Amino acid sequence: MDPATPNGTRIGWIGTGVMGSSMCGHLLDAGFAVTVYNRTRQRAEPLLDQGAHWADGPKAVAEAADVVFTIVGYPSDVREVILGPDGVLAGCKPGKIVADMTTSEPSLAVEIAARAAERGVHAVDAPVSGGDVGAREARLSIMIGGEPEPVEALRPCFERMGKTIVRQGGPGAGQHAKMVNQTLIASGMVGVCEALLYAYRAGLDLNTVLESVASGAAGSWSLSNLGPRIIAKNFDPGFFVEHFIKDMGIALDEAKRMNLSMPGLALAHQLYLALQAQGHGRQGTHALQLALAALSNIDWEMGADRD
Repeated sequence: MDPATPNGTRIGWIGTGVMGSSMCGHLLDAGFAVTVYNRTRQRAEPLLDQGAHWADGPKAVAEAADVVFTIVGYPSDVREVILGPDGVLAGCKPGKIVADMTTSEPSLAVEIAARAAERGVHAVDAPVSGGDVGAREARLSIMIGGEPEPVEALRPCFERMGKTIVRQGGPGAGQHAKMVNQTLIASGMVGVCEALLYAYRAGLDLNTVLESVASGAAGSWSLSNLGPRIIAKNFDPGFFVEHFIKDMGIALDEAKRMNLSMPGLALAHQLYLALQAQGHGRQGTHALQLALAALSNIDWEMGADRD
């Protein structure tokens, strides 16, 4: 199977959200011919202005492409977009590749790979980590499940989107690796938020204390990249709270199936559910600060204790 090339490989792209738009844009910048579809056409307009072609649905995207990438919201969206009657597989001829980059259920990735194989189509699951900044700067971590040949064929595309590109194993392995990633982030974000709350209540300058701790053993990506946003009260989404709740739910379901007890993840999940209930589901994951601050009667956005 030949590697993807700008001159020889037609790309299809479905999903132009916070991350998908930037990721697709990098393929356009590399010279690939790209056909796009998104449920809301307006969100695809920047890519169309950049030279992408529009298709009226997932099946039409597949008919116009050799490789189709999808990055949508929920497993139900993945199922509809890829396996539905007007989905990607319905438009795929043998030899084409479908790469789902949504964070989704490992079992669904296995099902897609099996259904694709029945049609002579290759399927890869390739969820990513790095948020909006990683997507814009093409330095995502891409966790891949699938057979070696299609994964290697897609490597030139993945290299345009990310810096850490690792095949984890067969179908579903990429999604399992992403669950590991989300488990680490979930508990870590609780620590970031609680630490900043402690610093606030202790009367420390938050930026000054961040300078000290971010470079030591307590340092993390979340602390360095999202800590400053929390301090600035900027909760714009790099990754939506509601999507993170979906991811944690998948991980907890998988843990139950594997007879694993994960109390830390379960607690983080409950805290994020509280955050969503407070109306912050469409803000970034670091907005957890607002829910945790409220537990201690702190109005973080106003920068003061509540009356």
